[in-house]
Amino acid sequence: MPIIFDERAKTLTIHTDGTTYQMQVDEIGNLLHLYYGRRTEGALTYLPSRFDRGTSASPYEKADDRSYSLDFLPQEFPVQGAGDMRSPLLVVRDAQGAFGCDLRYARHEIRSGKYGLQGLPAVYADSDADDAQTLSVVLSDDRLGLEVELLYGVLPHLDVICRAAIVRNTGEGRLTVEKVQSACLDFVHGDFDLISLAGRHGMERVPVRTPVSQLSYVVDSAKGSSSHQQNPFLLLADRDTTEVAGRCWAMELAYSGSFKGEVARDQYGQTRLQLGLSDELFSYPLEPGEQLVAPEVIMSYSTEGFGRLSQNLHRCVRERVCRGYWRDRVRPVLINSWEAFYFDFDGDRLVEFARLAKEVGIELLVVDDGWFANRHDDKRSLGDWRVNEEKLGGTLAQLIAAVNDVGLQFGIWMEPEMVSEDSDLYRAHPDWALAIPGKSPVLGRNQLVLDLSRPEVCDNVFAQICGVLDQGPVTYLKWDYNRLITDVYSHVASDQGKVLYDYILGLYSVLERVNERYPQLLIEGCAGGGGRFDAGMLYYTPQIWCSDNTDAVDRLTIQYGTSFGYPCSAVGAHVSACPNEMSGRMTSLGTRAAVADAGTFGYELDLKELSDETRAKIREQVTWHHRIAPLVQQGTYHRLTNPLTEPLCAWEQVAPDGSQAMVSAVVLETHGYGIPRFVVPRGLTPGARYQDVVRGDVFEADALMEMGIPLPLAMKAGEYRSYTYLLERV
Repeated sequence: MPIIFDERAKTLTIHTDGTTYQMQVDEIGNLLHLYYGRRTEGALTYLPSRFDRGTSASPYEKADDRSYSLDFLPQEFPVQGAGDMRSPLLVVRDAQGAFGCDLRYARHEIRSGKYGLQGLPAVYADSDADDAQTLSVVLSDDRLGLEVELLYGVLPHLDVICRAAIVRNTGEGRLTVEKVQSACLDFVHGDFDLISLAGRHGMERVPVRTPVSQLSYVVDSAKGSSSHQQNPFLLLADRDTTEVAGRCWAMELAYSGSFKGEVARDQYGQTRLQLGLSDELFSYPLEPGEQLVAPEVIMSYSTEGFGRLSQNLHRCVRERVCRGYWRDRVRPVLINSWEAFYFDFDGDRLVEFARLAKEVGIELLVVDDGWFANRHDDKRSLGDWRVNEEKLGGTLAQLIAAVNDVGLQFGIWMEPEMVSEDSDLYRAHPDWALAIPGKSPVLGRNQLVLDLSRPEVCDNVFAQICGVLDQGPVTYLKWDYNRLITDVYSHVASDQGKVLYDYILGLYSVLERVNERYPQLLIEGCAGGGGRFDAGMLYYTPQIWCSDNTDAVDRLTIQYGTSFGYPCSAVGAHVSACPNEMSGRMTSLGTRAAVADAGTFGYELDLKELSDETRAKIREQVTWHHRIAPLVQQGTYHRLTNPLTEPLCAWEQVAPDGSQAMVSAVVLETHGYGIPRFVVPRGLTPGARYQDVVRGDVFEADALMEMGIPLPLAMKAGEYRSYTYLLERV
């Protein structure tokens, strides 16, 4: 059984195939964290050290015992007001305005299956394969009439444990939650680094490795979205952990709004890692009988370095977060109209574009921004999702039919969460936008954000989406979100501290309704590119546009960082024109395709401007991607080099049964009379032989995994040369 209660030791133990997680109810009812690491047996109650720590405060029952203080004992759910002066997971204010609570163990329950969360995404289980269990532990504060239910969901064969928390007001007075986070890990000793994924618009999710010290390190977003600048993903590792060796722990938040992650070493050399909702602009009232659900944190542990940890997360996100028709299916190769036409197109140009796309084997045409209302630039019409028939030269149904007649599927872009001041929707309902009365709004891309914390606004958004999708067989929807939330004010909310959280609940409710109504619709998430790339969105959209930056060399770093927490199947990656519009860099068409092959694959360019020779190469690339797409989507991913520190970026996908592997590499530095570069694969079948189906060479697997493949020194091939080896076991 994955979850075991030891009545004598008062321990609750969670086992996965490779890990153990243990907590203890102590003698006065506090829930202590004991262990999360390599699988082991028995009670580990000896790990917390108890001795006089001087000025550390003690609970009232332990007033005469200076060896007991929550200021140094490791805990499962530390709260403000119980004597722990480190960063808490919960801060509550009562009806009199007083802060502080004292949560003690009340009861627990072990049940089969994986818990779900009301209104929020969560990892789900396959009842036949996963052997999943849920542990529910209820903590209570009788004075306040406060209960917190801690939920632990275990998927043992994935080596994944999920955590969430539900805060309930069971009393008679109002309570206000000023901070709530979902999970923490307390380590009684260790010398750690934190790896976070930081960046900016156009350069998202670059790994940053920082030594953990007594200074508090915060990874957060208060922007209303998970953001371009930080990602709701934390990785803690021993200082000497590498890609293939060493201990490391991951926390990944299944939530798309403002978040906060923290890590610090305390005065006694102990480390706390925690993750959950942001407490900035957050103050959530709970009337008697109400509850607040804190989003899920996905956790995993590895003794085999970052690579194995990422692979655990990849399987979990790919198979137990992503859902529905497209979860396990290869996605169609698409071409997007944006970089080809921007706002300047009509129906005839789009159909001709589709014909050219069909000739090179592309399967899906996506009509991006500019097809609706009076949308000729980015200053107007968001919120008015009616087709501009004059611009298209007919109805949307006619355009869809014409594209289908060419032989392509049809997709469309929308930005449903936004509204322009110059729109019929805003003129009719100005109070539907998040804006502070009497204050000029802060604009982003000339637009405001609709107040999705209001059910009537969500209903309107859903109805308008349906009005578009019902006009014909639309198979793909690009769901964009191009600005941050700056003016946090709902015209109907009595407590503005609820708005950002309730907004995300509203967003998820609309996405869930769209998925239910159109179960075979492929939705690709987007937020100015990669500004909302998180497990929460992947529950509703099985792929996300990885970044607005399509420069192949920059994408190597972006996709490298993204791979620490997210699978290739989730990564929207396309080939665009050169010189790249964002960086001005020139790279070969082959290198651009090799980089995009590590994701869902598509194109962002004007086929009409290309030569016949280039279009022929694109046809070859599309044919190639059709061949390798199942391996990319379902294979085990290995980072073979670090492009931040090495002159080569290399990666690999290996079939689950080891029968096939694709090794890809891009040379980042070129020098005269350069030294040879070697790429060393991993995960091949020991003792087997593999043939490179491109070149015909046969290799011994053991030699490849020991010494690698030498890349040719192509002196006249130009910068950023790419190499791909498709190895099949023979």
